[in-house]
Amino acid sequence: MADISSFILLRHLRAEQSSHILTYRRGRLRRSGRGLSLWFLPMTATIAEIPVDDRELSYMFHGRSADFQDTAVQGVITYRVAEAATIAERVDFTIDLRRGVLLKQPFEKIGLLLTQLSQQFVWAYLARTPIREILAEGHERIREQIVSGLAEDEGLGAMGLEIVSVRVSSVSPTADLEKALEMPMREKIQQEADEASFARRALAVEKERAIQENELQNQIELARREEQLIAQQGQNERRRVNEDAEAKGLAAEAKANRTRIEASARADSIKAVMTAEADGERARMEIYKELPSSVLMGLAAQELAKKLKHIDHINLTPDMLTPLLGDLLQAGAGRLGSRS
Repeated sequence: MADISSFILLRHLRAEQSSHILTYRRGRLRRSGRGLSLWFLPMTATIAEIPVDDRELSYMFHGRSADFQDTAVQGVITYRVAEAATIAERVDFTIDLRRGVLLKQPFEKIGLLLTQLSQQFVWAYLARTPIREILAEGHERIREQIVSGLAEDEGLGAMGLEIVSVRVSSVSPTADLEKALEMPMREKIQQEADEASFARRALAVEKERAIQENELQNQIELARREEQLIAQQGQNERRRVNEDAEAKGLAAEAKANRTRIEASARADSIKAVMTAEADGERARMEIYKELPSSVLMGLAAQELAKKLKHIDHINLTPDMLTPLLGDLLQAGAGRLGSRS
């Protein structure tokens, strides 16, 4: 929008760089250019302001495919004014000389023209193409149809318009058709998901079976090792008992041998002592055998006196004294004879 200032009878216009200004006086073009700044008399001047920057036009078309399915196409057309003086002859861009705004709606007219042309190209493509192909390749094909159609249209070139770009944002069928078209793929995806789930479950079952078999093998191995341990413990216990019995037998045999040796030694000792005593006794008996009875009686009395602590009384009978006295008398007589 141009900026207009009033100074008594004159007015000043200042346009932006993206606007092309056309100044007419008495029906003739006096000045033309982008971003102009100028003075003018409002009573005699007519000014047109044509934006020459890129403009975007959104569109949404509904058509029917070759197999009679409703289809919606949505996108954006970007265009610009290439020849300002040319389009000013076809479309009214006159501005209010007081406020600087457009008096008409020129861009609505241009947008309606571009929309109707683009719709014609889109309908032509949809009418000869099945819905599945439209959904698969429609974005690129529709864009090519619109670009080529607008570029070949002589009316747009004559108006001084230039198509910058065409974009197709979506190509979609009705909701019911879209759901019906999605169903086979959904079923396929669901089937693949089920198969993946079954595969996971089968793999889980297989792993569980392998784990259980592994646990069973471990239990079998533990039982076998426990059996070996019990057998080894029994063998060790038997060996210990046998060795203990053998040790005790050897100890008993050693003790018996020691006892036998000790008994034999004691027997030999006793035998030697008894033999010595017997020999001594025999020698004494031999000595006693040659002694007279009186001496034997004296020795017996002497021996008896050693063993008796005290004698309370003693009985002497004539039978005991008569032989004793006779022996004493003989002994005394013998000593007297020897002295003489």
